[in-house]
Amino acid sequence: MNAHKWFLTNFDCSALWVKDRSALIQSLSTNPEYLKNKASQGNLVVDYKDWQIPLGRRFRSLKLWMVLRLYGLEKLQAYIRNHIELAKLFEELVAQDQRFEIVTPRKFSLVCFRLLPPPSNEDYANKLNHDLLDSVNSTGKLFISHTILSGRYILRFAVGAPLTEERHIVGAWKVLQEEAATLLSKC
Repeated sequence: MNAHKWFLTNFDCSALWVKDRSALIQSLSTNPEYLKNKASQGNLVVDYKDWQIPLGRRFRSLKLWMVLRLYGLEKLQAYIRNHIELAKLFEELVAQDQRFEIVTPRKFSLVCFRLLPPPSNEDYANKLNHDLLDSVNSTGKLFISHTILSGRYILRFAVGAPLTEERHIVGAWKVLQEEAATLLSKC
């Protein structure tokens, strides 16, 4: 998980969730003589030196710790839930417009969708969605990304900016609709 993407943490900070810490420790462990001590050897402490490859790098976890301490569990949950609700709103807006389709069920704050072309031609649909991505992003009002799923060019809308509000979602949708109308009028 990249905490710098959706967890209010400055770049770069990632977390790795593991079910069995011993498997991770065994794969990354280095045990030179100068790192041996009674507490580590006796398993009296959790020795985090074996949880990552570098030993002399930045202390990235401090950034995440500060966010956790500053916001607390309830505020972080509310922050993430708000983004999920905003993505749900965007998904509902897309679903109401027959020119578009939701391609996969929404995951957290990510909505995957595409503009449907007038004729049933996948190559044309892919070009149309590529053009829509370019025209939307070139407005500078929002930025969306894409992926290829089963040979189809899919647009990706992710809510993740800390200050995103409902008005931003509605405004982004209006930009998408306007750019789509312009492209469809040329068909």
